[in-house]
Amino acid sequence: MKDYIDFIENEISGHKESLDNHRIYGLLSEIKDIRIFMEKHVYAVWDFMSLLKALQYNLTCTTIPWKPVKNAKTARFINEIVLGEESDLNVNGIPKSHFEMYLDAMEELGANTSKVKNLTGRINAIAELDFALVNSDLKPATQSFLKFTFDTIKSEEVHKIAAAFTFGREDLIPDMFMRIIEKSDNDYSHFKYYLERHIELDGDEHGPLSIEMIRELCGADKRKWDDVLDTAKEALTHRIKLWDEIANEIEEKKLVHSNM
Repeated sequence: MKDYIDFIENEISGHKESLDNHRIYGLLSEIKDIRIFMEKHVYAVWDFMSLLKALQYNLTCTTIPWKPVKNAKTARFINEIVLGEESDLNVNGIPKSHFEMYLDAMEELGANTSKVKNLTGRINAIAELDFALVNSDLKPATQSFLKFTFDTIKSEEVHKIAAAFTFGREDLIPDMFMRIIEKSDNDYSHFKYYLERHIELDGDEHGPLSIEMIRELCGADKRKWDDVLDTAKEALTHRIKLWDEIANEIEEKKLVHSNM
């Protein structure tokens, strides 16, 4: 199935290039810029966890009585990611999800966590999401980003969920953030640790294994591979629009500050 993966990577290369060369990276030069970014990006950290739990629901046994799963290799991969993402050890050796670790890092940098905590605290079922988004103060691209993720989950087509999970993530942010905070006079231990774990797990372990998951799920079914490609393109398109929206807000704040 290697040719399918190569084909998809080639087809989405333009989207990934747009992300890699996005103007947002040139705007994140100070801690105050990272604060703005994190207050918007945190929703992508949260919905990633929901994609992961959807994969766990579909690819491992979460019912009673327990029964063997179709593919134990894929189930092991998902369970390993759940262990790492939902109950990793933080900088103090305390089990926490990566979402909670991200919130800790935000608070350490002085970013506002109240909005995301309020939204996620109010949503107790996927059916409540659309109403909660419409009645939130999230900007359009952020709302669309989340709606795409949860619409993909609601499709219950696991190969599409896996595609959004595998191809819809960003690769440059951890390295870039690390360079910025290393120039700072502050320690930011929680943030550094989160970034280091993100780089270690996603780059060295989760990324390659997620590609294997896609291969297992699609097999020789061309329709599924076409779905994976379409989902990957759409996920990256929503990511680019989210980046545009965040960049616009940072630019507006910089302009206001320069005119003061």
